[in-house]
Amino acid sequence: MDFSAITVLCVGDVMLDRFLYGRMERISPEAPVPVLLLDSRREMPGGAGNVASNILSLGGRAVLVGLVGEDEAGATLRAVLAEQGGLVDATVPDASRPTICKTRFIAAHQQVVRVDEESSSPLNEAQAHALCQAVTAHIGGAQAVVVSDYGKGVCAPAVLDCIFAQARAHGIPVFVDPKHTDYTLYRGAACITPNARELAAASHMPVDSQAQVEAAARAVMAHAQADAILATRSEKGMMLVRRNGAAVSVPARAREVFDVSGAGDTVIATMALAVGSGLALEQAMRVANAAAGVVVGKLGTATADIHEVLRELAGQDGAQDAPHLLSLPAACAQVARWQEEGFKVGFTNGCFDIIHPGHVSLLAQARANCDRLVVALNTDASVRRLKGESRPVNSLQARAAVMAAIRYVDAVVAFDEDTPLALIRALMPDVLVKGADYTPENVVGADVVLAAGGRLLLADLQEGQSTTAIIGRARGT
Repeated sequence: MDFSAITVLCVGDVMLDRFLYGRMERISPEAPVPVLLLDSRREMPGGAGNVASNILSLGGRAVLVGLVGEDEAGATLRAVLAEQGGLVDATVPDASRPTICKTRFIAAHQQVVRVDEESSSPLNEAQAHALCQAVTAHIGGAQAVVVSDYGKGVCAPAVLDCIFAQARAHGIPVFVDPKHTDYTLYRGAACITPNARELAAASHMPVDSQAQVEAAARAVMAHAQADAILATRSEKGMMLVRRNGAAVSVPARAREVFDVSGAGDTVIATMALAVGSGLALEQAMRVANAAAGVVVGKLGTATADIHEVLRELAGQDGAQDAPHLLSLPAACAQVARWQEEGFKVGFTNGCFDIIHPGHVSLLAQARANCDRLVVALNTDASVRRLKGESRPVNSLQARAAVMAAIRYVDAVVAFDEDTPLALIRALMPDVLVKGADYTPENVVGADVVLAAGGRLLLADLQEGQSTTAIIGRARGT
């Protein structure tokens, strides 16, 4: 997964995050508060600046647009930005507003208190004009835009109108981390990324269950005329709801959570990079979920580098009974890597309960028409629903082990639904393969693959080869 050629324009409320670390040794004689003996300090970009830092950490390039005061915090922030390779500092200096600065006092890995310095005053005309000039000057070199709205004034209607107009003119997607409850301000966004609380506030609907999250997302998406909503749900994972597609969810991986500061910044940075590089939204979501899992395990406003994200994707496989079987996040990452390397990825699916020469022939034809072949197996429950309670003869683990040993097969995944449509949407293969007993209009996912520029292959069948017939002969029926 290589994002080195991708530039993301980050526009929004830029902040300085300060972390002061110390030890609490006594209570102040002046008031019933702890005395913190300072040991060290750390300063880094926050808000839209943290989005830019995540983009750099993931291997991309960033242009940062926002307002920075002409004060001590602003000078510190600019010095920190200047040290970050791959970042273009296009922030606008403004003497009338303080630099937004959040100072956190931390003892024994716990935040004791936070002090904020900021102004939430509305932008004046000159400030909005200067921000729009910066957007217009840099958007032509970007593959995606992130609007990081912290509700501190920069994402005013005039600035948002400029961003979306310029993005439309250049044909690039806009990703929005929202703070306003009126999502019509973000009209035309490729993806809006609210957390559950923000989604509930914007939709005035409950968001406790997956069905409620999807309903709320579709309601606000319609008002915003957005292409998709990615709802982040903390320990419940994420749900992607596309305007013209089914909702797709991924669970969060169980872990010790040290700090959620900046996790939303990591999610939107990863989404913008991944989609800017050509990944589908479903694939991007799974990469973003892995990146978020990395940063919540760190203390303070943190970033995830691409190597940590790849390890997290691999780790989401967990301890499997079938080591040959990839989890969906790992499969998405593998397919994305293959496609980035220029390989054409094929996909076929089935129960593959008892492998026979007809199966081998289909797999050989599939592999002859692609560079890498992914085979998706129905889970045992899915097979039972389709074939009856006496099937499968072989468990998913056994079927996966046999399938992975066939030389034409490069990866094996599983799906629990009756059809692999969600899996096809997530993997977005270049070639979809089914047997010639299907017609093109009856192949699940063919429309998705063809619409994305892929092709459908109907492989020749070997006459007389049937798993049902083999089972019948074995049982003497």
